[in-house]
Amino acid sequence: MNTPLPPLITVTDRGLYCPAGGFYIDPWKPVQTAVITHGHGDHLRGGSARYILARPGEAIARTRLGSESSGLAPVDYNAPLTLGEVTVSLHPAGHILGSAQVRLEHRGQVWVVSGDYKRQPDPTCAPLEPIACDVFISEATFALPIYCWPETSEVVSEIVRWWRGNRERGIASVLFCYALGKAQRVLAELLAFTNDPVHLHGAVGTLVDVYRAAGIAMVPTLSATTDRKTDYRGALIIAPPSAAGSPWMRRFGEHSSGFCSGWMRVRGDRRRRGYDRGFVLSDHADWPALIRTCQETGARRILLTHGYSDALTRYLIEQGLDAAALSTAYGGEN
Repeated sequence: MNTPLPPLITVTDRGLYCPAGGFYIDPWKPVQTAVITHGHGDHLRGGSARYILARPGEAIARTRLGSESSGLAPVDYNAPLTLGEVTVSLHPAGHILGSAQVRLEHRGQVWVVSGDYKRQPDPTCAPLEPIACDVFISEATFALPIYCWPETSEVVSEIVRWWRGNRERGIASVLFCYALGKAQRVLAELLAFTNDPVHLHGAVGTLVDVYRAAGIAMVPTLSATTDRKTDYRGALIIAPPSAAGSPWMRRFGEHSSGFCSGWMRVRGDRRRRGYDRGFVLSDHADWPALIRTCQETGARRILLTHGYSDALTRYLIEQGLDAAALSTAYGGEN
C-alpha cells in the first residue's frame, strides 16, 4: 500500500510554507527565502533575506522595497529552478505587470499557487496561462455570482464620456484608482479613445514611470503634485483612494469623483464610499473566470484564499470537486 505524500504547502504563522523546498510563498512575516507572486503590499512585504520573483516585476519590487531590494533574485517566466527538493517555475497570472503563478513539482505532485489573477485582456501585463496540476491554490476576492465584469472597452468608454461631460461643465474629473496596476491599466486603455494628457498624484506617477520603462504604452501624463497654480478645470486626475478627502484635493476646486474597482459592481458600495460615479474595472477574476480557471487546471483538489472563499468552496463541492478554504493574511481589491 502506498503511503500518502505529505502536503507540499502548509499554512504557518509566517505564510504559505513549502517544507520540501525550504521557502515561503508571499509570506506575511520576514523569512529567509520568499517566492513572490506580485508587487502588491499584501503579497510583497519587507524584511526577508531573499525574494524570488518574475523578472518583469523586478522594477516594481525595487520601488516598493527600496533599501531592502538587494535580496531580489528575478527569474524568467517558465524557467525552472530547484529549491531544496522542489522544482519551481513562475508563469504569468494576468493580474499586474510581473504577476506570476507559482508551479511546484515534487515526487510526482504538482501544486500551483495562483496569487491574484484575472482573465480579461490587459495591455500592461502578460495573460494568465492555466497550468495543469494536482492541487490549485486560488484567490477568491470576487467569488460571488453578482461579480461579473463588463467588457473593458465599455467601461473605459464610460470614463471618457464622464470626463468629457465634466469638461463641458468646466469642472475637474478625479478618478480614484489603486496606484499599482489599476491606474496604469486605465492609462493604457485610454489610448484607444484619446491622447489627451492625464494628471497624476505622486504615488501613481512613480509607478507609471516604472511601467513606461518596461515599454508599456499609455496616454501622456502630467504631475498633479508639483504645481498648485495649474487650472484643472476640464482635466482628468488619477489618484489613489487614500487621497480622497485629503488637503491635496483642494487644488482641484469643484470636481466630480469616480472610483475604478470591481466593488463598484454593487451600487450600494459606491454610495457608501461617497463617489459620484463608479466604474466596474477589476484586476481580479470575476465569478465565471474563477470557476473556469479552477476547472481548466484539472486539479483534484482546490484550496481558496482571501475574499469570498467560503462561497466558492461550497459551489465547487456542489460540482463534485474537492475544495476547501485557507485562512491567510492576504487582502482583496483594497
